[in-house]
Amino acid sequence: MGPGTRYRIDYNMNSHNSLFTRLGLGLLCFITGQVALAQGSPTPAAEATEAATPVSAVPDTYVIGPGDVLQVFVWRQPELSVSVPVRPDGKVSTPLVEDIVAVGKNPSQLAREMEKVLSEYVRSPQVNVIVSQPISIYSQVKIIGQVARAQALPYREGITALDAVLAVGGLAPFAAGNRAKVIRTVNGKQTEIRLKLDDLVNKGDMRQNIPLQPGDVLVVPESRF
Repeated sequence: MGPGTRYRIDYNMNSHNSLFTRLGLGLLCFITGQVALAQGSPTPAAEATEAATPVSAVPDTYVIGPGDVLQVFVWRQPELSVSVPVRPDGKVSTPLVEDIVAVGKNPSQLAREMEKVLSEYVRSPQVNVIVSQPISIYSQVKIIGQVARAQALPYREGITALDAVLAVGGLAPFAAGNRAKVIRTVNGKQTEIRLKLDDLVNKGDMRQNIPLQPGDVLVVPESRF
């Protein structure tokens, strides 16, 4: 075997080694990608879906009022998903749904009515309505009677009876705190919840520290002599 033959053999071996190296790197990249997927790495589509899903700021029983800002989310129809304020006339307008009455309804009721309208244009629409900024009078919590400063407080998620009493400066000197009550409207009907605010404020009875809802009226009567 001459010198030229040895050169051809070495050249072929180097070429094969380079080919094997490239194949090995490609296989390694493929395996790494599969492991990442198996570990639940989020896809761009999943991240976009999660980012588009609105978060509720009020309970499902919340009654929509003028001034509230609503997020209307139509599943798989991003061009129909918008954020709109409730106009002074109590109506909202969204793509394909014009001048629909929102005031006096809860988010679920409004969503079902929007689905009926959209069904004329979209097959089996699924609508989710979220009150992202509750600022109407329906979203307030009112504290009246024998308190330091009777007033209406903006509703916020998690507000309790104790939060409300502290926000208005506490009970007045002649308050009958243990005869207090919360007047709440549920499905158009008023209900009363009795509270012992004296026991809550002065004895730390946290059983009386109930969560409040938008539209609640906390009434603190005057003591009887």
